[in-house]
Amino acid sequence: MTTSSLGDLLSSSPPALDDATLAALAQTHFGVAGGMRRLTSERDLNLQITTPEQSYVLKLTNLAEPREVTDFQTKALLHLEQSGLPVPRIIRTLSGAPQAFLPQGTLRLLTYLDGVPMHQSPRTTVQTCAMAAMAARLTIGLSGFSHPASGHVLQWDIKQAAALRPLLAAIPDESLRSIATQTLDRFDVGVAPHLQDLRWQVVHSDLNPHNVLTAPRNPDQIAGVLDFGDMVYTPLICDAAIAASYQIDPAAPLESLQVFARAYHAVLPLTALEARLFPALVATRMLTTLAIAYTRAARYPENAAYILRNVPTARDGLLALARLDPASTKTAMESL
Repeated sequence: MTTSSLGDLLSSSPPALDDATLAALAQTHFGVAGGMRRLTSERDLNLQITTPEQSYVLKLTNLAEPREVTDFQTKALLHLEQSGLPVPRIIRTLSGAPQAFLPQGTLRLLTYLDGVPMHQSPRTTVQTCAMAAMAARLTIGLSGFSHPASGHVLQWDIKQAAALRPLLAAIPDESLRSIATQTLDRFDVGVAPHLQDLRWQVVHSDLNPHNVLTAPRNPDQIAGVLDFGDMVYTPLICDAAIAASYQIDPAAPLESLQVFARAYHAVLPLTALEARLFPALVATRMLTTLAIAYTRAARYPENAAYILRNVPTARDGLLALARLDPASTKTAMESL
Protein backbone atom coordinates (compact mmCIF):
# COMPACT_ATOMS: atom_id res chain seq x y z
CA MET A 1 0.00 0.00 0.00
CA THR A 2 2.43 2.66 -1.20
CA THR A 3 2.02 6.36 -1.75
CA SER A 4 3.11 5.93 -5.35
CA SER A 5 0.29 3.46 -5.96
CA LEU A 6 -2.35 5.99 -4.96
CA GLY A 7 -0.60 9.12 -6.15
CA ASP A 8 0.28 12.11 -3.97
CA LEU A 9 -3.20 13.61 -4.10
CA LEU A 10 -5.01 10.51 -2.86
CA SER A 11 -2.29 9.99 -0.25
CA SER A 12 -2.70 13.44 1.31
CA SER A 13 -5.04 14.53 4.07
CA PRO A 14 -7.35 17.51 3.48
CA PRO A 15 -6.03 20.94 4.58
CA ALA A 16 -6.46 21.71 8.27
CA LEU A 17 -7.48 25.28 9.10
CA ASP A 18 -9.70 26.48 11.93
CA ASP A 19 -13.00 28.24 11.36
CA ALA A 20 -11.69 31.64 12.41
CA THR A 21 -8.93 31.48 9.80
CA LEU A 22 -11.36 30.37 7.10
CA ALA A 23 -13.81 33.13 8.00
CA ALA A 24 -11.02 35.68 7.70
CA LEU A 25 -10.00 34.31 4.30
CA ALA A 26 -13.59 34.44 3.02
CA GLN A 27 -13.97 38.03 4.17
CA THR A 28 -10.58 39.16 2.86
CA HIS A 29 -10.80 37.63 -0.60
CA PHE A 30 -14.54 37.55 -1.33
CA GLY A 31 -16.13 40.01 1.09
CA VAL A 32 -18.42 37.25 2.35
CA ALA A 33 -19.32 36.53 5.98
CA GLY A 34 -22.02 34.37 7.52
CA GLY A 35 -22.85 31.19 9.35
CA MET A 36 -20.39 28.39 8.69
CA ARG A 37 -20.75 24.61 8.42
CA ARG A 38 -18.04 22.09 7.61
CA LEU A 39 -18.71 19.80 4.64
CA THR A 40 -17.16 16.38 4.11
CA SER A 41 -14.52 15.93 1.43
CA GLU A 42 -12.05 13.28 0.36
CA ARG A 43 -9.17 15.64 -0.39
CA ASP A 44 -10.10 19.32 0.07
CA LEU A 45 -11.43 21.51 2.85
CA ASN A 46 -15.03 22.55 2.12
CA LEU A 47 -17.09 24.97 4.17
CA GLN A 48 -20.67 26.15 3.66
CA ILE A 49 -21.13 29.86 4.34
CA THR A 50 -24.70 31.12 4.66
CA THR A 51 -25.53 34.80 4.41
CA PRO A 52 -28.98 36.45 4.53
CA GLU A 53 -28.91 36.55 0.71
CA GLN A 54 -27.63 33.08 -0.22
CA SER A 55 -25.29 30.22 0.59
CA TYR A 56 -21.82 29.52 -0.75
CA VAL A 57 -19.20 26.81 -0.61
CA LEU A 58 -15.69 27.92 0.28
CA LYS A 59 -13.18 25.43 -1.08
CA LEU A 60 -9.52 25.23 -0.06
CA THR A 61 -7.70 22.82 -2.33
CA ASN A 62 -5.33 20.13 -1.11
CA LEU A 63 -1.74 21.35 -1.42
CA ALA A 64 -0.85 18.11 -3.23
CA GLU A 65 -3.04 19.17 -6.13
CA PRO A 66 -1.04 21.21 -8.67
CA ARG A 67 -2.34 24.72 -9.24
CA GLU A 68 -2.84 24.04 -12.93
CA VAL A 69 -5.17 21.14 -12.10
CA THR A 70 -7.26 23.35 -9.83
CA ASP A 71 -7.33 25.98 -12.57
CA PHE A 72 -8.52 23.26 -14.96
CA GLN A 73 -11.54 22.62 -12.73
CA THR A 74 -12.24 26.34 -12.33
CA LYS A 75 -12.08 27.01 -16.06
CA ALA A 76 -14.45 24.09 -16.72
CA LEU A 77 -17.09 25.63 -14.44
CA LEU A 78 -16.60 28.96 -16.21
CA HIS A 79 -17.07 27.12 -19.52
CA LEU A 80 -20.40 25.76 -18.24
CA GLU A 81 -21.74 29.09 -16.94
CA GLN A 82 -24.00 29.63 -19.95
CA SER A 83 -24.92 25.96 -20.45
CA GLY A 84 -28.11 25.99 -18.40
CA LEU A 85 -26.90 22.94 -16.50
CA PRO A 86 -27.44 22.83 -12.71
CA VAL A 87 -23.79 23.18 -11.66
CA PRO A 88 -22.10 25.53 -9.16
CA ARG A 89 -21.15 29.00 -10.34
CA ILE A 90 -17.76 30.56 -9.65
CA ILE A 91 -17.85 33.69 -7.46
CA ARG A 92 -15.06 36.12 -8.32
CA THR A 93 -12.72 37.51 -5.70
CA LEU A 94 -12.86 41.19 -4.75
CA SER A 95 -10.18 41.77 -7.40
CA GLY A 96 -12.24 39.95 -10.06
CA ALA A 97 -10.22 36.71 -10.18
CA PRO A 98 -11.96 33.30 -10.22
CA GLN A 99 -9.65 31.95 -7.50
CA ALA A 100 -7.00 33.03 -5.01
CA PHE A 101 -3.65 31.26 -4.81
CA LEU A 102 -2.57 31.10 -1.15
CA PRO A 103 0.26 29.38 0.75
CA GLN A 104 -2.39 27.06 2.26
CA GLY A 105 -3.82 26.07 -1.15
CA THR A 106 -6.07 27.49 -3.85
CA LEU A 107 -9.14 29.23 -2.44
CA ARG A 108 -12.43 29.39 -4.39
CA LEU A 109 -15.98 30.40 -3.61
CA LEU A 110 -18.87 28.65 -5.37
CA THR A 111 -22.61 29.01 -5.22
CA TYR A 112 -24.29 26.44 -2.96
CA LEU A 113 -26.84 24.27 -4.75
CA ASP A 114 -30.01 23.26 -2.92
CA GLY A 115 -31.41 19.77 -3.22
CA VAL A 116 -31.50 16.31 -1.69
CA PRO A 117 -28.35 14.22 -2.16
CA MET A 118 -29.25 11.36 -4.46
CA HIS A 119 -28.03 8.78 -1.97
CA GLN A 120 -30.70 10.04 0.45
CA SER A 121 -33.58 10.06 -2.05
CA PRO A 122 -35.79 7.14 -3.18
CA ARG A 123 -34.35 5.33 -6.18
CA THR A 124 -36.57 4.69 -9.20
CA THR A 125 -36.16 3.72 -12.84
CA VAL A 126 -37.28 7.22 -13.82
CA GLN A 127 -34.51 8.68 -11.67
CA THR A 128 -31.96 6.37 -13.29
CA CYS A 129 -33.03 7.58 -16.72
CA ALA A 130 -32.84 11.20 -15.55
CA MET A 131 -29.33 10.58 -14.21
CA ALA A 132 -28.26 9.05 -17.51
CA ALA A 133 -29.69 11.98 -19.44
CA MET A 134 -27.96 14.48 -17.13
CA ALA A 135 -24.66 12.65 -17.56
CA ALA A 136 -25.02 12.90 -21.33
CA ARG A 137 -26.01 16.58 -21.18
CA LEU A 138 -23.00 17.36 -19.00
CA THR A 139 -20.67 15.60 -21.43
CA ILE A 140 -22.18 17.60 -24.28
CA GLY A 141 -21.76 20.77 -22.22
CA LEU A 142 -18.05 20.04 -21.73
CA SER A 143 -17.44 19.15 -25.37
CA GLY A 144 -14.96 21.49 -26.96
CA PHE A 145 -13.45 22.48 -23.60
CA SER A 146 -9.70 22.09 -23.34
CA HIS A 147 -7.02 22.94 -20.81
CA PRO A 148 -3.29 22.21 -20.51
CA ALA A 149 -3.88 20.21 -17.31
CA SER A 150 -6.67 18.01 -18.68
CA GLY A 151 -4.29 15.09 -19.16
CA HIS A 152 -3.24 14.89 -15.51
CA VAL A 153 -3.09 11.41 -13.98
CA LEU A 154 -5.77 10.52 -11.42
CA GLN A 155 -6.13 6.97 -10.20
CA TRP A 156 -9.95 7.23 -10.19
CA ASP A 157 -9.85 7.61 -13.98
CA ILE A 158 -11.00 4.30 -15.49
CA LYS A 159 -8.32 4.35 -18.16
CA GLN A 160 -5.74 4.16 -15.34
CA ALA A 161 -7.21 0.90 -14.01
CA ALA A 162 -4.11 -1.19 -14.75
CA ALA A 163 -2.26 0.65 -11.98
CA LEU A 164 -4.80 -0.62 -9.41
CA ARG A 165 -3.32 -4.09 -9.22
CA PRO A 166 -1.09 -3.36 -6.18
CA LEU A 167 -4.15 -2.02 -4.33
CA LEU A 168 -6.32 -5.12 -4.74
CA ALA A 169 -4.70 -6.70 -1.69
CA ALA A 170 -6.52 -4.11 0.46
CA ILE A 171 -9.92 -5.68 -0.38
CA PRO A 172 -10.53 -7.74 2.77
CA ASP A 173 -12.98 -10.32 1.40
CA GLU A 174 -11.10 -13.02 -0.51
CA SER A 175 -13.98 -13.88 -2.84
CA LEU A 176 -14.61 -10.22 -3.70
CA ARG A 177 -10.89 -9.67 -4.18
CA SER A 178 -10.79 -12.59 -6.63
CA ILE A 179 -13.67 -11.17 -8.68
CA ALA A 180 -12.05 -7.73 -8.68
CA THR A 181 -8.82 -9.30 -9.94
CA GLN A 182 -10.66 -11.13 -12.72
CA THR A 183 -12.41 -7.89 -13.69
CA LEU A 184 -9.08 -6.11 -13.92
CA ASP A 185 -7.68 -8.98 -16.00
CA ARG A 186 -10.57 -8.57 -18.45
CA PHE A 187 -9.99 -4.82 -18.59
CA ASP A 188 -6.32 -5.29 -19.43
CA VAL A 189 -7.07 -7.80 -22.20
CA GLY A 190 -10.46 -6.77 -23.58
CA VAL A 191 -10.78 -3.03 -22.94
CA ALA A 192 -7.41 -1.29 -22.66
CA PRO A 193 -6.33 -2.14 -26.24
CA HIS A 194 -9.45 -0.38 -27.59
CA LEU A 195 -9.31 2.83 -25.55
CA GLN A 196 -7.54 4.82 -28.27
CA ASP A 197 -10.34 3.95 -30.71
CA LEU A 198 -12.98 5.70 -28.57
CA ARG A 199 -14.12 9.33 -28.52
CA TRP A 200 -12.13 11.36 -25.99
CA GLN A 201 -12.89 14.64 -24.23
CA VAL A 202 -12.89 16.33 -20.82
CA VAL A 203 -15.57 14.77 -18.56
CA HIS A 204 -16.82 15.15 -14.98
CA SER A 205 -15.63 11.64 -14.04
CA ASP A 206 -17.34 11.32 -10.65
CA LEU A 207 -21.12 11.24 -11.01
CA ASN A 208 -21.72 9.27 -7.84
CA PRO A 209 -24.91 9.75 -5.73
CA HIS A 210 -23.05 11.94 -3.22
CA ASN A 211 -22.23 14.41 -6.01
CA VAL A 212 -25.75 14.60 -7.45
CA LEU A 213 -28.77 16.43 -6.01
CA THR A 214 -32.42 15.63 -6.64
CA ALA A 215 -35.29 18.10 -6.37
CA PRO A 216 -36.74 18.22 -2.83
CA ARG A 217 -40.30 17.52 -4.02
CA ASN A 218 -39.43 15.31 -6.97
CA PRO A 219 -36.68 12.69 -6.46
CA ASP A 220 -36.90 11.79 -10.15
CA GLN A 221 -35.59 15.23 -11.14
CA ILE A 222 -31.85 15.94 -11.10
CA ALA A 223 -31.41 19.32 -9.43
CA GLY A 224 -27.64 19.67 -9.25
CA VAL A 225 -24.24 18.21 -10.07
CA LEU A 226 -21.37 18.90 -7.68
CA ASP A 227 -17.64 18.30 -7.27
CA PHE A 228 -15.65 18.71 -10.47
CA GLY A 229 -12.45 17.66 -8.70
CA ASP A 230 -11.99 14.41 -10.64
CA MET A 231 -12.28 15.85 -14.14
CA VAL A 232 -9.95 14.32 -16.72
CA TYR A 233 -9.47 13.97 -20.46
CA THR A 234 -10.49 10.39 -21.12
CA PRO A 235 -12.83 8.33 -23.33
CA LEU A 236 -16.23 9.96 -22.88
CA ILE A 237 -17.90 6.57 -22.38
CA CYS A 238 -15.91 6.27 -19.14
CA ASP A 239 -18.00 9.10 -17.67
CA ALA A 240 -21.22 7.27 -18.56
CA ALA A 241 -19.80 4.08 -17.03
CA ILE A 242 -18.94 5.88 -13.80
CA ALA A 243 -22.47 7.26 -13.46
CA ALA A 244 -24.00 3.88 -14.34
CA SER A 245 -21.87 2.03 -11.79
CA TYR A 246 -23.95 3.64 -9.03
CA GLN A 247 -27.29 2.95 -10.75
CA ILE A 248 -27.10 -0.83 -11.20
CA ASP A 249 -29.80 -2.84 -9.45
CA PRO A 250 -28.10 -6.00 -8.10
CA ALA A 251 -31.43 -7.82 -8.42
CA ALA A 252 -31.67 -6.97 -12.14
CA PRO A 253 -28.17 -6.00 -13.27
CA LEU A 254 -28.58 -6.49 -17.01
CA GLU A 255 -31.94 -4.73 -17.17
CA SER A 256 -30.74 -1.72 -15.15
CA LEU A 257 -27.53 -1.55 -17.18
CA GLN A 258 -29.59 -1.46 -20.36
CA VAL A 259 -32.04 1.13 -18.96
CA PHE A 260 -29.19 3.50 -18.16
CA ALA A 261 -27.41 2.94 -21.48
CA ARG A 262 -30.59 3.52 -23.49
CA ALA A 263 -31.41 6.76 -21.67
CA TYR A 264 -27.87 8.04 -22.19
CA HIS A 265 -27.89 6.91 -25.82
CA ALA A 266 -31.12 8.86 -26.42
CA VAL A 267 -29.33 12.13 -25.57
CA LEU A 268 -25.78 11.33 -26.71
CA PRO A 269 -25.74 8.34 -29.09
CA LEU A 270 -23.03 5.79 -28.38
CA THR A 271 -20.89 4.20 -31.03
CA ALA A 272 -21.02 0.42 -31.46
CA LEU A 273 -17.62 0.06 -29.76
CA GLU A 274 -18.64 2.27 -26.84
CA ALA A 275 -21.80 0.23 -26.31
CA ARG A 276 -19.86 -3.04 -26.47
CA LEU A 277 -17.26 -1.93 -23.90
CA PHE A 278 -19.79 -0.24 -21.62
CA PRO A 279 -20.52 -3.20 -19.26
CA ALA A 280 -16.81 -3.92 -18.75
CA LEU A 281 -16.12 -0.25 -18.04
CA VAL A 282 -18.93 -0.16 -15.47
CA ALA A 283 -17.45 -3.19 -13.71
CA THR A 284 -13.99 -1.62 -13.86
CA ARG A 285 -15.28 1.49 -12.10
CA MET A 286 -16.73 -0.71 -9.37
CA LEU A 287 -13.40 -2.44 -8.76
CA THR A 288 -11.72 1.00 -8.81
CA THR A 289 -14.04 2.13 -6.02
CA LEU A 290 -13.29 -0.98 -3.97
CA ALA A 291 -9.51 -0.90 -4.43
CA ILE A 292 -9.04 2.81 -3.71
CA ALA A 293 -11.60 3.05 -0.90
CA TYR A 294 -10.27 0.09 1.06
CA THR A 295 -6.70 1.31 0.61
CA ARG A 296 -7.48 4.84 1.76
CA ALA A 297 -9.69 3.66 4.65
CA ALA A 298 -6.79 1.61 6.02
CA ARG A 299 -4.53 4.65 5.79
CA TYR A 300 -7.04 7.12 7.24
CA PRO A 301 -9.20 5.15 9.71
CA GLU A 302 -10.51 8.37 11.27
CA ASN A 303 -12.20 9.16 7.92
CA ALA A 304 -13.10 5.57 7.02
CA ALA A 305 -16.88 6.03 7.17
CA TYR A 306 -16.72 8.75 4.52
CA ILE A 307 -14.14 6.96 2.38
CA LEU A 308 -16.10 3.68 2.36
CA ARG A 309 -19.50 5.25 1.69
CA ASN A 310 -19.76 3.89 -1.87
CA VAL A 311 -18.31 0.45 -1.15
CA PRO A 312 -21.64 -1.40 -0.62
CA THR A 313 -22.95 -0.24 -4.01
CA ALA A 314 -19.70 -1.15 -5.77
CA ARG A 315 -19.49 -4.54 -4.05
CA ASP A 316 -23.07 -5.57 -4.76
CA GLY A 317 -22.90 -4.27 -8.31
CA LEU A 318 -19.64 -6.02 -9.13
CA LEU A 319 -20.89 -9.32 -7.75
CA ALA A 320 -24.11 -8.97 -9.79
CA LEU A 321 -22.30 -8.11 -13.03
CA ALA A 322 -19.92 -11.03 -12.53
CA ARG A 323 -22.90 -13.40 -12.67
CA LEU A 324 -24.09 -12.15 -16.06
CA ASP A 325 -23.85 -14.29 -19.17
CA PRO A 326 -21.42 -12.54 -21.58
CA ALA A 327 -23.49 -13.47 -24.65
CA SER A 328 -26.70 -12.03 -23.18
CA THR A 329 -24.89 -8.88 -22.11
CA LYS A 330 -23.44 -8.42 -25.60
CA THR A 331 -26.88 -8.82 -27.18
CA ALA A 332 -28.41 -6.32 -24.75
CA MET A 333 -25.80 -3.69 -25.60
CA GLU A 334 -26.19 -4.24 -29.33
CA SER A 335 -29.92 -3.55 -29.08
CA LEU A 336 -29.68 0.04 -27.82
